[in-house]
Amino acid sequence: MNRNRLFAILVLPLMLSPVSANAQQAVRQHYAGRYERVTVHGPTLVGNLDGDSADREVSIYLPPAYAKQTKRRFPVLYLLHGFTDSDGRWFGLEGAHFVHVPKAVDAAYAAGLGEMIVVMPNAFTKFEGSMYSSSIAIGDWETFITRDLVTFMDTHYRTLAKRESRGLAGHSMGGYGILRLGMKAPGVFSALYAMSPCCLAPNPQSDPQMFARAATVRTAQDIAAADFMTKAMLASAAAWSPNPKNPPLYINLPVSDGQLRPEVLAEWTANAPLAMLHQYLPALRSYRGLAFDAGDQDQPIASTVERLHELLSGYGLQHEFEIYPGDHVNRIDKRLTTKVLPFFGSRLATR
Repeated sequence: MNRNRLFAILVLPLMLSPVSANAQQAVRQHYAGRYERVTVHGPTLVGNLDGDSADREVSIYLPPAYAKQTKRRFPVLYLLHGFTDSDGRWFGLEGAHFVHVPKAVDAAYAAGLGEMIVVMPNAFTKFEGSMYSSSIAIGDWETFITRDLVTFMDTHYRTLAKRESRGLAGHSMGGYGILRLGMKAPGVFSALYAMSPCCLAPNPQSDPQMFARAATVRTAQDIAAADFMTKAMLASAAAWSPNPKNPPLYINLPVSDGQLRPEVLAEWTANAPLAMLHQYLPALRSYRGLAFDAGDQDQPIASTVERLHELLSGYGLQHEFEIYPGDHVNRIDKRLTTKVLPFFGSRLATR
């Protein structure tokens, strides 16, 4: 399968590596703000059938004024990473990566960005990504992000604890997540920015062979050893077509005995934002800012982003949209500094 086609579902595969205490200390010491990595318990993740921990690592970047102005409260930008990725990679804990949040935020501060707290949860799971969805197999990631994590931040940090001061942005699987959560939980965040969002379109003409390898996977070791597309199929099934009576993975794939299963494909289609948005227009209209983008070489994601733009324009819904020169990852760091952070700087309430 063509590599670009892989982006129709998820983001480039990235192997995780252990995060050392020295790496965390280096992030704390060398930037304008302060980096912290904490553990947040997610009651909504407890009891997931796939056995992932309900205690999630969360990276937090506090602005320079946080330590100096001890009575001041700050707006919060929540960031969501992509498939097979992690908060540790985005925050510089695990070696070279296509984005480095502390450096990107510091560069935005130097260019005049108003200070804010930046937060990213670790959504790396047994299937190497949660899709920020809700199922019996993986747990209720929707409510973990929109309630458990937000409540933790508002009770443990000096946030401006109101919708007008919260933003949500994400890349690839994270871009999918912000559109999904934005539609389903409109009272939590006030502005959304989807960077190269995957998984926007339903895929009703799936090739049964695409699922053949996924059907042979039985263990966590099998998942770890699988190729990217196999992992993508398994993660999607865990998020969108779980089956509590089908151990050991508790999922239904859209193929059984070499035949497509229309009822499972329908479940996947129901979770595609291009199919969902017609029922969630009031939610989308409630945001003070909505933006999305993609690189022109990032196909078919760029085409689905253009389709999203067409649909929203047809409904007269205000939004910002850009197809820029680039691929899936090679402009993300700079765009975080020059596009995403200023977008939220102009829209999040600061008092």
